[in-house]
Amino acid sequence: MPPPPMGGSYVPPPPSMGGGYVPPPPGGYAPMSAGYAAPRNDGLAVASLVIGIASLVCTVACLGIVLGPTAAIMGFISRQRIASSGGALGGGTLAVVGLVLGIVGFVASVGWFFLILSGVITSATNSTPTP
Repeated sequence: MPPPPMGGSYVPPPPSMGGGYVPPPPGGYAPMSAGYAAPRNDGLAVASLVIGIASLVCTVACLGIVLGPTAAIMGFISRQRIASSGGALGGGTLAVVGLVLGIVGFVASVGWFFLILSGVITSATNSTPTP
């Protein structure tokens, strides 16, 4: 038994439950992971993607005329932020997809608007008056 420490009494270690061997976990040891953590996605890139999808979905209601440019501008700004972050921000692909979907949603909404407008004009000019 070792001598008690200076200025106090000796407290013995707790009794062990057996030998010193601890078996590995049931699935084996986890492999060591090397490398760095992935950069976090830019929130503006994710927002650009979501609004770009919404601009396509809302094409029939002509909301893509407002949502499309919003998604495109957010995607463009996000790409600039990601490029200037020096690798600290990720999500460049999300920003590009949001930008493209915003442009497609805008063009589709404008096309749908003019299609509806031409149908209204055509039906108004081709109506036959009733006697």
